[in-house]
Amino acid sequence: MGVCVDTKLSFEENPLVAKFEDFFQQVLRKNIDKLAESYPQKRSLDVDFKLLEKFDYELADELLENPDLVLEAASLAIEKINVPTLREQTFSPHIRFFSLSEDRTVLLRNIGAQHLEKLVTVEGIIKQITDVLPKLKVAAWKCKYCGNMYKVDQNKPELTQPAFCECRHRDFQLQVEESTFINYQKVGIQEPLELLKGNDQPTDLDVYLSDDMVNRVSAGDKIKIAGIIRLGGNKKGLVFGRYIESLHIEETEKEFEELEISEEEEKQIKELAQDTGIYSKLVSSIATGIYGHETVKEAIALQLFGGVKKALPGQQAIRGNIHILLVGDPGVGKSMLLLSANAIAPRSIYVGGKTASSAGLSATAVKDEFGEGGWTLKAGALVLASGGLANIDEMDKMDADDRGALHECLEQQSISVAKAGIITRFKTETSLLAAANPKFSRFDIYQPFLEQIDLPASLISRFDLFFMIKDVLDKTKDTEIAQYILKTHQSGERLLQAKTQGKELGAKELTEIKKLIVPAIDSDTFKKYVSYARQNIFPVLSKEAIQLISDFYVDLREKGKQDGHYAATHRQLEGLIRLSEASARVRLSDVVEIEDAERATRLFRLSLEETMTDPTTGKIDIDIVATGQSHSQLEQLKKVLQIIKDKAKEIDQVPLDLVLDQAESIGIDKDKAREIIKKLEKKGEIYRPRYNLIKPTQFNE
Repeated sequence: MGVCVDTKLSFEENPLVAKFEDFFQQVLRKNIDKLAESYPQKRSLDVDFKLLEKFDYELADELLENPDLVLEAASLAIEKINVPTLREQTFSPHIRFFSLSEDRTVLLRNIGAQHLEKLVTVEGIIKQITDVLPKLKVAAWKCKYCGNMYKVDQNKPELTQPAFCECRHRDFQLQVEESTFINYQKVGIQEPLELLKGNDQPTDLDVYLSDDMVNRVSAGDKIKIAGIIRLGGNKKGLVFGRYIESLHIEETEKEFEELEISEEEEKQIKELAQDTGIYSKLVSSIATGIYGHETVKEAIALQLFGGVKKALPGQQAIRGNIHILLVGDPGVGKSMLLLSANAIAPRSIYVGGKTASSAGLSATAVKDEFGEGGWTLKAGALVLASGGLANIDEMDKMDADDRGALHECLEQQSISVAKAGIITRFKTETSLLAAANPKFSRFDIYQPFLEQIDLPASLISRFDLFFMIKDVLDKTKDTEIAQYILKTHQSGERLLQAKTQGKELGAKELTEIKKLIVPAIDSDTFKKYVSYARQNIFPVLSKEAIQLISDFYVDLREKGKQDGHYAATHRQLEGLIRLSEASARVRLSDVVEIEDAERATRLFRLSLEETMTDPTTGKIDIDIVATGQSHSQLEQLKKVLQIIKDKAKEIDQVPLDLVLDQAESIGIDKDKAREIIKKLEKKGEIYRPRYNLIKPTQFNE
């Protein structure tokens, strides 16, 4: 039972005031004295609800049920407290309760009529935020006829003025100078992604922040709010909207959400980590409907666990998130791999390249009704997925301008916005799993990797791993794939038939079906496994692992040096470290052992051999993604340009056929020379004054 209060009593007569006086004197006296020293710069007294509950549980219950009445009593009570250290004449700080009882934590989608005018706690991700605006708290009205002044508290969403003046007129003018204003900010939040199931749409809610709570959060932050549910504007007929008037706000962790893991589940996770076949089990639990692609699945598993983020002195940070790019022929299951990762990650967003814009991916500033006609910051998919996984399918179909938003996100793990005078930066500590198709639908094994995908080298170079998924014509493999797909469909048909017709499958048949289509680790356990590892395991490199990674990296560099090109850069070294740390996390190990380093170097070498091999020399060349062309291509380009410049000294305009013949004489095929000439023309190094004649734009000194 709550405290029985006669609402007709004045607040001075209200027994709640006396109760709060005792509470403040006996429990929070030190906190109040400390606040008084910095008042009014600091204007809020944060009160743990559990302290009030322990002091007087009936008073605590009344606060939850009648927050307006009880908070007013608390405000009157604190004004009566004698504070010797107070520098101001009046002491009326905001009383902000937090850490409400668990039964008062409500999911956004479950907020209903029973919560109106009640004190609750909600949690969500900020997707929209306005500028700080002045809000009228006490309006001073002047009668236009007699000049009488009236002050009216503005407790309703709409502007309230006196009904009549003493002179019986009702025309009033607002006196801004005599009125009281406070800072006001409106925030739009949506449900945390990890709480959504299936195809659920996230529920939204508007949050009103006032006075000293403004400018404390940014778009993309995950926050917990204690506040009062209010009726919003009339939506249609008798149906109203709702919003929450915030009493207390705090930012929660932005990493993978710590899911509720029971002791039994924790024990199961630790047993899985000790299993010698854990990596195989993880691989077989990703996209079970897709046959093969074990290397890609293993890389995705490590991406889910992720490396360790490091914070260095001087506000420097090294990302721990792993980025993977899949480029494959049509129909090889790229989308299924992305959707499977999306279902497993504790916090994840899936978007299609055709439907994703720069604003939808990153963040933007817009002018709309939400911002009361002003500018509003809106968070995109990468900001909302911060601390989790972002899946972008068909990235090659995105507009080049929209793709540009990914550059900063991938490496700096942030998004900068500069629009309409608003300059800000959002955190996007997100792992990216992206898929793209070859430029001409299918791969040509004789063409370099970069020339076959419609993505810029500057973007590709920011990924840690690249995989080419080819649809190879091979009778044996095709038979295996066909048998797997057919048996998978057959198993699904048997289960459906048994369910609809009430048949019972035999134990042997049921075991075979489960072995084929049921993952070794179910998605719920996989999700909790990942979450537990990311929350609790922060492995350190062992001396043996450091030596192996160092030897591998230096060896790559030396081999490239012998041929005059780069086989690896420091980006690849950091990628190796992240993969090794992720491998250790799988085993819930605090140490990165040599086996983790070996797994990382194996995956990395396979990735390089598939995508960074120069078809001319057959050797790994990181310049393919770093500069957009291999070292051998660059050398050929320089040779052809030199031929043109040398001939241009002899004759003003060089015939095309002459250049092609000269190129062929030094080992460059005529067709290849024509491609190089087109590239040089595109770069502005040469131009064609007349048909089949070439001239360099600049001559050698």
